[in-house]
Amino acid sequence: MTAAHPTAIIDPAARLGEGVAVGPYSLIGPHVRLGAGVRVASHVVIEGHTEIGEGCVIHPFASLGGPPQHAGHKGEPTRLVVGARNVIREHVTMHCGTVMGRGVTTVGSDGLFMVGVHIAHDCQVGDHVTMVNNATLGGHVRVEDFVIMGGLSAAHQFIRIGRHAFVGGMAGVNHDVIPFGNVWGNHAHLEGLNLVGLKRRGFSRDVINTLRAAYRLLFAEEGTFQERLEDTAAAYAGSPEVMEIIDFIRADSNRPLTTPQREI
Repeated sequence: MTAAHPTAIIDPAARLGEGVAVGPYSLIGPHVRLGAGVRVASHVVIEGHTEIGEGCVIHPFASLGGPPQHAGHKGEPTRLVVGARNVIREHVTMHCGTVMGRGVTTVGSDGLFMVGVHIAHDCQVGDHVTMVNNATLGGHVRVEDFVIMGGLSAAHQFIRIGRHAFVGGMAGVNHDVIPFGNVWGNHAHLEGLNLVGLKRRGFSRDVINTLRAAYRLLFAEEGTFQERLEDTAAAYAGSPEVMEIIDFIRADSNRPLTTPQREI
């Protein structure tokens, strides 16, 4: 059974799952699907072709499924798809995709999106992602699982941020960030590995030591970067974590790689 406050405006065509609750003065559009147990607080707008997974909690003044902030968008019916059990705090904005891009913005499950977070058109956000107050993603950004973005940080359009990476507060990220990386500054540079995150998530001491050794080899000063990349891949071929970094670097990308600012 759905519980809706009398002042909420829910289009009859919207599809609401079992146990959905909609608070005062919220607006649910005709092409919206809310999964079971979604809780929508007061003054929330969910519009466009938007799907919200089960168990999400959406706080006041969030705006989900709005049209993309793209000069070429002409009102095409693009989408926003959000996974399950996310906590979406006040004033968060998540926009639909564009026909020039993927046509859909996707957000995974079990994320925490704090006050004022913005996820732009055509982004791909993974599972267990935390974005702290006012963190911002430009269009077409890919954020993989377990990433943490600090408060007031911003990611340039088209960049990739690998799994378990940490982006420091107020960082301006305009290049790709390797998995397990730790970046700070404006413009952001690579400070090392996200050792705190690795320990918190149960990575063993052996795995962490292997990652640290591979990192030193990969970002040493001797030889060219391509030579060091091949040397690291050969030396640590048996490490899935190191090879994840290698595969990330070798993959096609629209942006360069974030590198250390000083000697390591």
